[in-house]
Amino acid sequence: MTHAAPVSPVDRAGLRQRVDKALTEFLAGQRARLVAVDEALVPVAEAIEAFVLGGGKRLRPAFAYWGFRGAGGLDGDQVVTALAALEFVQASALIHDDLMDRSDTRRGEPAVHRRFATRHRKAGWGGSPDGFGDAAAILLGDLCLVWSDELLHSAGLDLRSLARARPVFDEMRTEVTVGQYLDVLTQVTGDTSVERASKVARYKSAKYTVERPMLLGAALADAPEDLRTAYSAYGLPLGEAFQLRDDVLGVFGDPTLTGKPAGDDLREGKRTYLVAAAVEATDDAGRELLLGRLGDPELDEHGVARLREVISGSGALARTEQRIATLTDAALAALTTVDLDTEARQALVDLAIAATRRAD
Repeated sequence: MTHAAPVSPVDRAGLRQRVDKALTEFLAGQRARLVAVDEALVPVAEAIEAFVLGGGKRLRPAFAYWGFRGAGGLDGDQVVTALAALEFVQASALIHDDLMDRSDTRRGEPAVHRRFATRHRKAGWGGSPDGFGDAAAILLGDLCLVWSDELLHSAGLDLRSLARARPVFDEMRTEVTVGQYLDVLTQVTGDTSVERASKVARYKSAKYTVERPMLLGAALADAPEDLRTAYSAYGLPLGEAFQLRDDVLGVFGDPTLTGKPAGDDLREGKRTYLVAAAVEATDDAGRELLLGRLGDPELDEHGVARLREVISGSGALARTEQRIATLTDAALAALTTVDLDTEARQALVDLAIAATRRAD
């Protein structure tokens, strides 16, 4: 007897394909608008298409969709299209994040600012190639944020549903933006406290990865307060666990799976929970080495290996893994406090596991 391969939680209800279809159709219309303005905007359309359609886990629309279904919402392509707007929020955040971190790659391809700097060099234009690339990335990230709003509003939802969703969508975009600023601020001030690292993780990633998408779906379905409370109790710890897994992969991940060079977070000087825990627990020599090399763009493979040894030897990696497990357990426990549709509950359990055990 043969058994079918298990369906990814993002693929349930054909969700990934439906989200991709909505994004493809929307971007085709946006390309036509840009070309009507000037043919010079074709590379802009191409870059956003490549970034949005060429990768991404589609986790945020999945959390939102199953939050919607768990609240009794009826499936429909208009809802899926509206929730696909979350992918443009994500694209905006990543394009800007790569620029701020001076990252060379994203998903194994050149980061947007590098892509446009290369275009400048090949064309032999005047001025600074890197300056042009930076400006392009800022503008393309902004454009994605604008388009997130447009896709939400043009999806065909009724005005009452949109009115309920609007405050959640606005709050989410504010939180991720201020979270990005706190991340930048933490790097320059050198704050290595666990408390600061946890706050940055919460606002930069955790809330807009799980909690706000869940509450967006709940708002569209007009969910009662007790369900929204349970969704927050699920979404906040799970979102933090997701970010902690990201932090671990940023130091210990396989570049062939993450699409970024090994140890990139160390070169970028990320003050993550993982790093903060290591600074707190290691000895003086390890602390001196870690703080001395953290944020060094010239950090080579040997240097990365030495910092990994400090982090692992301090117990910080084990402590982070334990926190991921604890947070995930707390999130799953929250689902038991309310009545949910069986399919939605299982989807949310599977999404929690997929988000925290991933290798990419």
